[in-house]
Amino acid sequence: MATRLPSSLLRSAVCRPSPSLRQSPTWLSSASLRASYSTEAPPSPLYAKIREDLKGAMRAKDTNRLTVLRAVMAATLNASKTDKPIKTDVQLVDLLRKMARKSQDAVAEFKAAGREDLIEKEEIQQNIIEEYTAQSSVKEVGKEEIEQLITKVAQELIAAGTTDAKALRGAVTARVMGKELKDAAVAVEKKEITQMIGEVSQKLAESS
Repeated sequence: MATRLPSSLLRSAVCRPSPSLRQSPTWLSSASLRASYSTEAPPSPLYAKIREDLKGAMRAKDTNRLTVLRAVMAATLNASKTDKPIKTDVQLVDLLRKMARKSQDAVAEFKAAGREDLIEKEEIQQNIIEEYTAQSSVKEVGKEEIEQLITKVAQELIAAGTTDAKALRGAVTARVMGKELKDAAVAVEKKEITQMIGEVSQKLAESS
């Protein structure tokens, strides 16, 4: 005759969900949230706000905000597994600006395809991204300021004896990109900055 299991074990086997079902999704796991930042320092103010707002968006069932914040959290978590983790508000704002640019490109594509249904959703999410960028304490370095910085650095290098255009361009690039703007929130694409450095260096080298 088959052995009869105690009723308590039967209830446990039937009612207890499997570990995979009990486990929270990656983007909600507290361990995953902590993993995206060093355990030696607290998260940056903007990241802490985004993490808190994610909970509020879930309670309010704000689909658009949830989509944006989940994307930010996922990107931050992915970055934590690389040699360039996002640990500061400056780095986080840079990520948000990249996301905003991608959103702008998506809107342009949707308009070209006549997808009005997707344009509105994308623009709402883009506004949410820009909202967090504006709330940060990070000061954005604009095109005019970058051009002034490039000119200043080039003039200093020329005064120190670097007058060849090619050498000047290399020296300006190393200082501007590797030092002056290394930890800055830049509103200009890297390729555009490189082009500006080349043009300014060539012009100043020729007139020196």
